[in-house]
Formats: sequence, C-alpha cells, structure tokens
Amino acid sequence: MVAAQASDTQNSLAAIMLKMNASSAKAMSDLVEQASKNLQSLSNVAPGVGQNLNVSA
Repeated sequence: MVAAQASDTQNSLAAIMLKMNASSAKAMSDLVEQASKNLQSLSNVAPGVGQNLNVSA
C-alpha cells in the first residue's frame, strides 16, 4: 500500500517535471526566434556601428 502511494507520488512528480521541461524548451525556442529577428533587423546597419560602445556609465 505504501509502495503504491510512493509510486503514485513519483509518477506525479515525473509528470510535473516533464511539463516544466516542455515549458522551458518552448521559452528557449521563443527566445532564440526573437534573437534571430533582432539580428535580421540589424543587417542593414552600416559597417562599424556599435564597435566603440561605452557601457561603463
């Protein structure tokens, strides 16, 4: 009886972890897609733009 309850708990936790992994993978996929779109929008910028960017302020 206790072993069956432990098994049910393990299965529930495994299902939760699978859902979390799927959600994380989708978020990462969306991030990569947006980064790609941002890079495409910068493709028409003149050469040398941003090379001397000062981020110390």
